[in-house]
Amino acid sequence: MPPEQSEYDGKAARADGPEQGGEGTSRYEVDREVQHALDRLTLLINASEALASTLDVEKALRRLCRTLVPGLADLCAVDLLDEQGRLHRLVVEPRDAEKISPGVYEGMLPSAEGSAASCARALLAAGPALVPGMRPLHEAADPLHARELEFFERTAADTAVVAPLRARRQVLGVLTLVRTERDAALDADSLPLVEELAHRAAMAVDNARLHSEAEHTAERLQRSLLPDLPTEGPLELAARYQPAVATARVGGDWYDAFVLNDGAMALIIGDVAGHDLRAAVTMSQMRNMLRGIACDRKEPPGKILARLAAATHILYPNQTLTCIYALVEKLSPDKPWQLCYAVAGHPAPLLVTYEGETRFLMGGRSMLLGMDPDEYRPDAKETLPPRSTVLLYTDGLVERREEGLERGMARLRQHAAALAREPLETFCDELLDALVSEGTDDVALVAVRTAAPHAGPAVATP
Repeated sequence: MPPEQSEYDGKAARADGPEQGGEGTSRYEVDREVQHALDRLTLLINASEALASTLDVEKALRRLCRTLVPGLADLCAVDLLDEQGRLHRLVVEPRDAEKISPGVYEGMLPSAEGSAASCARALLAAGPALVPGMRPLHEAADPLHARELEFFERTAADTAVVAPLRARRQVLGVLTLVRTERDAALDADSLPLVEELAHRAAMAVDNARLHSEAEHTAERLQRSLLPDLPTEGPLELAARYQPAVATARVGGDWYDAFVLNDGAMALIIGDVAGHDLRAAVTMSQMRNMLRGIACDRKEPPGKILARLAAATHILYPNQTLTCIYALVEKLSPDKPWQLCYAVAGHPAPLLVTYEGETRFLMGGRSMLLGMDPDEYRPDAKETLPPRSTVLLYTDGLVERREEGLERGMARLRQHAAALAREPLETFCDELLDALVSEGTDDVALVAVRTAAPHAGPAVATP
């Protein structure tokens, strides 16, 4: 019994005589047509579910091809045009994977311009076209045509249908379906179904690209809001921002660093609640407001955060954020560097000595901003040894869903200790690589390193 034949079809075929369904059509033929229509509708539903299951273009198209093979075709291939107009064979899904090694026929294709290949003609066509007979390889008219004929020959293709992927009046690529057996050949009756499948595939590709473009636009906006680091002075600086790949690629994490009039270096790390464009915009407003407060007059970090809390309560009621404001300065040339800092609900700064000793700085703590504008904001002081590193970071660096925060903090200490003598750029990069894995939260960090004893001024890395 053919796969598409229903159980009822079999019973009808064994009946003593044809049961009339009207105007000479047997009941068996009517039921078979109904079953055929239901099978096609089911295929369209399954294809739509496969395409809607992910925003990853390659995964979506591969799932689509696996849905169409072997019900509609023995082999399915999808080619997409890139930004330069080059054709890239993204997916090849055969019925018999043993005959075609994975990835062999995937990759960049020769130029489609002026080619006699059916996939090149499909790019210029309004709808799907049937390729009923396969020409021998030696009749190839151009490199793309030769690649296509070789592909058909190696896959033992008997018939094929090629259809353009069109969305918003643009051609995005080509869908190719192949049958290898004559008794199951693709014919003109298959074209409307293939056209609908190609349309749905094109819409999925277009939607995924629009989503990706929006993500990257939001990420570029986020990065444009982050400041350039000071490039001159005795302190070495480095900073990083990594967006969350599992959300909108924007959020409320930020860092900042600037030099005050008296030469003190201001360091800031903050995290506004939220993981969307609104959080990113609020973050930029908070950053600019904190910059203005800090530059207005020099005050201890606790008082700076208290003023920020009061302004937030007035201008942004119900908005919460965590923040660290710190000053790195020398009170006199013969004294060591000193860190004065205040922490409002944020993960504690990490001090890493040149010898690899690490500890979290637990002073100057108060609740997050936006809860109580009258909250007392203390600050704390810490002497910084020569060649030591102070790291300010957001919680995405240490938090993981499946474990407690203490374990993440211990992991940070362990990796930071191992990187204590690495260049500051390497220090930041290696921490991100080692500690940020899931991509469910954005991460910001800023690190400052003091110079060796009696060393001259160092140039900060932006």
